[in-house]
Amino acid sequence: MKLKAILVEDEANSREILRNYLAKYCPDVTLVGEAATIKEGLALIHDNELDLVFLDVEMPFGNAFDLLEQVPERTFETVFVTAYNNYAMDALNNHAAYYLMKPISIDELIKAVDYVKEIRQKENALEDRILKPKLSTVEGKITIPQQDGFQVLNVADIMYCKADDNYTEIYINDKRIVVSKTLKYFEDALADFSFARVHKSYVVNVNEVVKYVKGKGGSVILSNGKELLVSASKKKDLLAYFE
Repeated sequence: MKLKAILVEDEANSREILRNYLAKYCPDVTLVGEAATIKEGLALIHDNELDLVFLDVEMPFGNAFDLLEQVPERTFETVFVTAYNNYAMDALNNHAAYYLMKPISIDELIKAVDYVKEIRQKENALEDRILKPKLSTVEGKITIPQQDGFQVLNVADIMYCKADDNYTEIYINDKRIVVSKTLKYFEDALADFSFARVHKSYVVNVNEVVKYVKGKGGSVILSNGKELLVSASKKKDLLAYFE
């Protein structure tokens, strides 16, 4: 499997070392560009369909996290390359695939590339298979608390739930019900049915999913045509409902 990649690194010498290492030890990586600044890196990201970005943490006029904030729905994996070990937790929170310390270890570089290849291969294998929900029905009822009592809903009729601060919007086709409960409340209430938390803002009825659109997290399209974002960290939770 070939990986299309770019380097975002302000030091020319560091770019040269990494470029040479990749050419010699990682033949499955195809470099399509190099950038010395965040602005140049963003331009390369927007102009190319990438599998991998090697990203230095500290650069002039900002850092790696400033760049990633401007690409909220990433379709590529990120390998951080830095001389500092105090960014590891931030890298993890930004879903980095690997964290390389300078001076770069060839063995660690090969491991990083192999790990990204494994991630991409698994994603492609899952996304390209003919999938079906593990559970074909969502029979059952839940009660929705209201000021004057409660309303009973058929679980199967719920298409998705959307967070709105401490409230939740429940969508049944084109009908919206607003409830003074958090999304976590409904995530727990629907845990025994075919519902997946796909984003910090959404819990979806998996049986209403008619299409998955590839991406770092990607998105799902429901039977009513509604498209909802899938967080990178929740993608596995969604795919776990299919086999």
